[in-house]
Amino acid sequence: MVRVLVAGGAGYIGSHTCKALARAGHLPIVYDNLHTGHPWAVKWGPLFQGDINDPVALGAAIREHRPDAVINFAALAYVGESMAEPTRYYRANVAGMITLVEVMRAHGIGSIVFSSSCATYGIPERLPVVEGMCQRPINPYGRTKLMGEEILRDACAAHGLGAISLRYFNAGGADPEGELGEEHDPETHLIPLVLQAAHGTRASISVFGTDYDTHDGTCVRDYVHVTDLAAAHVSALMRCKPGTYQAYNLGAGYGASIGEIIARARVVTGRNIRTVEAPRRPGDPPVLVADVSAARKALDWSPAHSSIDDIIRSAWTWMTESRSGAMQAKAR
Repeated sequence: MVRVLVAGGAGYIGSHTCKALARAGHLPIVYDNLHTGHPWAVKWGPLFQGDINDPVALGAAIREHRPDAVINFAALAYVGESMAEPTRYYRANVAGMITLVEVMRAHGIGSIVFSSSCATYGIPERLPVVEGMCQRPINPYGRTKLMGEEILRDACAAHGLGAISLRYFNAGGADPEGELGEEHDPETHLIPLVLQAAHGTRASISVFGTDYDTHDGTCVRDYVHVTDLAAAHVSALMRCKPGTYQAYNLGAGYGASIGEIIARARVVTGRNIRTVEAPRRPGDPPVLVADVSAARKALDWSPAHSSIDDIIRSAWTWMTESRSGAMQAKAR
């Protein structure tokens, strides 16, 4: 059994990863300030409430629970917000990573898996996106994730740390067993917004740009099921090597347009979904699709649950059937 400090483990991807860790026989120790995370999502190990920028609290959690390794999900993650409040993002995401690495070193923890992002690539020079391409992020959020990667790369070279960064494309879906799901406030991700429109809790879904050079004029993105992302973190944790830094893309390996997501959501839910055309958003590339062959090989991983229908169906089940029960069960 590996004892794993999961920073940000009460959040969406972090909580799913905690479940996957427990399923694999490991103990997830959640460290979260609960700014965006949820206590009800912590079900497979202890919760230590603290901020990643607080070395005293981090040290106390490590002394109490004695983790062998770290997975870091702790971050602010709204692109638009990062452009309005860049210093807040640098403090949380960059200074937080520095604090975490320093505390890990002080306590002799030598392995870390980092939740990075395809936002580090910016507007890619070609498709599909491969790991060796130039990283030119176009917003503060993407820059903070790239800086986090560079901090780890340098710590591996200087201190013998073993680190793997996982660059997600578009996460979606919910735990197939109904114990966890996506709960953001505000919600900014396309699939839950579309499903809110289907559910009637949102009047419509805005489609930002219908004149892109794609088959239906809407942006194309690579969607990967959160359960597949969780499995990749567990696999990566077992493959961290001292003094070595690696980075891998995580996606389905193919794209779906906004128009296709809406059309499939209508089929899966059996509901009408009203759309409103809106202007393009600055910096939105027409297509973002990952090459995931490196992760398949190095992590012995595949996006087994990442069909669009599987993602939408599990998210819809969470929204309409599982959500309230899962929250109430933890409250009891």
